[in-house]
Amino acid sequence: MQIYANHNGNLKEVKERPFKLEREIQQVFESNLMDIMGLTLVRSEFSIKNKRIDTLGYDDQATAFIIIEYKRDKNVSVVDQGFTYLSLMLENKADFIVEYNEQLKKTLKRNDVDWSQTRVAFVSPSFTENQIQATNFKDIAIELWEVRQYENGTVSINELKHSKSAASIKPITQQNVALKKIVDEIKVYSEEDHASRAGETIYELYEKFRDAILNLGDGIEFKPQKHYVAFKKDSNIACLELQKKKMKIFVGAKAGSLDDPKNLAKDVSQIGHFGTGDYEIAVDSDKDLEYIMSLIKQAL
Repeated sequence: MQIYANHNGNLKEVKERPFKLEREIQQVFESNLMDIMGLTLVRSEFSIKNKRIDTLGYDDQATAFIIIEYKRDKNVSVVDQGFTYLSLMLENKADFIVEYNEQLKKTLKRNDVDWSQTRVAFVSPSFTENQIQATNFKDIAIELWEVRQYENGTVSINELKHSKSAASIKPITQQNVALKKIVDEIKVYSEEDHASRAGETIYELYEKFRDAILNLGDGIEFKPQKHYVAFKKDSNIACLELQKKKMKIFVGAKAGSLDDPKNLAKDVSQIGHFGTGDYEIAVDSDKDLEYIMSLIKQAL
C-alpha cells in the first residue's frame, strides 16, 4: 500500500523506513500497548523455562494473558512457535500469576484468569503467504499483526483477520496429543457461539444492530468475546450480549456523560456486568434502533 502526503493538492509519496531491529518494533508496541491492542503491559523480556517471551501482556476484558513476539525473519513457522508458547503458559500458570502480581503490585489469583482466552500475537513488518494461510483457522489462538513505519514518522498497524470461510483447526490437531490438549483448553469465540445462546429472533435482531453499528463510521471492528460481542474503534464503543429472549447493549460511555433524553439507557456503573461501558439497554425489537445508534455514536 502506497502512502502519500497531500501538499496543497499535490501528492508526494511517503516512503517506508524499515525497522532495523526487532527491538524497535517492540518499543513501539510496548510504549503504546493499551492503545494498539487494548492490553496492559506486564513484563518485557520475560524468561521462563529457558524460553524468552518478548512481551507479556494482560487483557483485562478477557481476563487473560497474551504473549507477543516480534519478527523480522520471514522463515519462521508461527504456528509451531505459537503452540510452543501456548503450551508454555498453560503448563506454568503459577509463574505467570506471580509475574503479574510482582510487576503490577496486585493480587491476581489463578481462578481470576480465563485461561481459555490465552493467545499469542506475532508482530512483523510483513508475513509470507504461507504464514498467513497456516494461521487462517477460525479457532486458532494465534494473531498476526503487521507494522510499518514511514519517513514522516507515520506508523501503520494492521491485524490480519481470518477469512470468513476459515475452517476449524481441531480436525488437524486430533492426532497430536500435545496440540489437541492445547486446542481443547483454549477457546476462540465466534458469532456462531453467540448465535447458539440466542433464539433465532434475537440473533436476527443482533445482526441488524451489528450492521447499524458498523455503519456509524469507518474503522469500527467487532470481536466476539466470551460473554459478548465487542465493537471497537480505539476503545469499545458498544458490547452486545445475546440472550434467549432479549439482547443487552452496553454503551461505552462513562456514567453521567450520555445525552439520553428518552432515559432508555440504565446506569450500571455500580452493578456488575459483562460488557464494558456504564450504560445498559435491553432490547427485544428494533423499534428504537436509530435512537440507540445516536447513543452509541456518542462513544465514538
